Amino acid sequence: MPNSAIDIQSVTKSFGSTRAVNKLSLTVPAGSLCGFLGPNGAGKSTTIRMIMSIIYPDSGSIEVLGSSALKNKDRIGYLPEERGVYRKMRVGDFLKYIAHLKGVKTSGLDERISTWLKRVELPDVERKKCEELSKGMQQKVQFLAAIIHEPELLILDEPFSGLDPVNTELIRALIDELHRSGTTIIFSTHILHQAEQLCDRIFLINKGRKLLDATLQEIRETYDPRTILAEPLDGTSGLENIPGVNTVSLHTDGRSFELELDGNTHPQQVMHDILALGPMRSVELRRLSLDEVFVRLVHEDLGEKAAAMAREELSHV
Repeated sequence: MPNSAIDIQSVTKSFGSTRAVNKLSLTVPAGSLCGFLGPNGAGKSTTIRMIMSIIYPDSGSIEVLGSSALKNKDRIGYLPEERGVYRKMRVGDFLKYIAHLKGVKTSGLDERISTWLKRVELPDVERKKCEELSKGMQQKVQFLAAIIHEPELLILDEPFSGLDPVNTELIRALIDELHRSGTTIIFSTHILHQAEQLCDRIFLINKGRKLLDATLQEIRETYDPRTILAEPLDGTSGLENIPGVNTVSLHTDGRSFELELDGNTHPQQVMHDILALGPMRSVELRRLSLDEVFVRLVHEDLGEKAAAMAREELSHV
């Protein structure tokens, strides 16, 4: 497999007057687990469909496993956002049919299907028709259809949609296991904390434009909030007098205080000074969540767009 499992260069896609993807470039390293994130309507599913050669870009190029998804279809697993199984087929026959389409040999396939059904806690459904299963069960069967041929590249579009917390955790653990076995995985979601738990790399888009492309470690280093949470044991503070603290505000829990530090102050020194004030129930360096990073980037993006529109208007005056 090449170093890049997916390579997208300057891809644009429009539907009528709506530009769904705008000059998007990104690379998915082989062996990585990448979250493709953004709100509903950001262009995630459109990009995935182009990666899978279901639709084609208006401009730009997409390379998947060194060529195209069509040429490498047996090496790719895909769980689309639009769920669907052959409702009249029995579960075992459906999975066997999908496996044959992906080039899996008959020898040992029945045992493989039985094992995977047990792994997703559906041990007794092999002879049931797909339409007899609940929506959540059908979704787990379709997840198995995406991985039954042991793909090198797995693309999951909103894989947790419609699952209850127990089954969400079950599928999340299987995704993590597949990643650790060497499978390259890219999954699309608008629920950012799920990606924060799983991914080693994040792509963030909004309105078809890339806002962020970095590892989780790089994101944490770049968007260090320089915020400390402190909860005094007796409820008093004096925190505003500590050198290097710009602002002190009451946290939403009503007990802790948020200290915003200036750019030159070392957080460890401030934490030391906090503890010197008196007994504290807790003192911790707070990290921004992906949700907070996304909100910040979207606001910055909107600001840049507004400035660009203003410059455009001035150029015509």
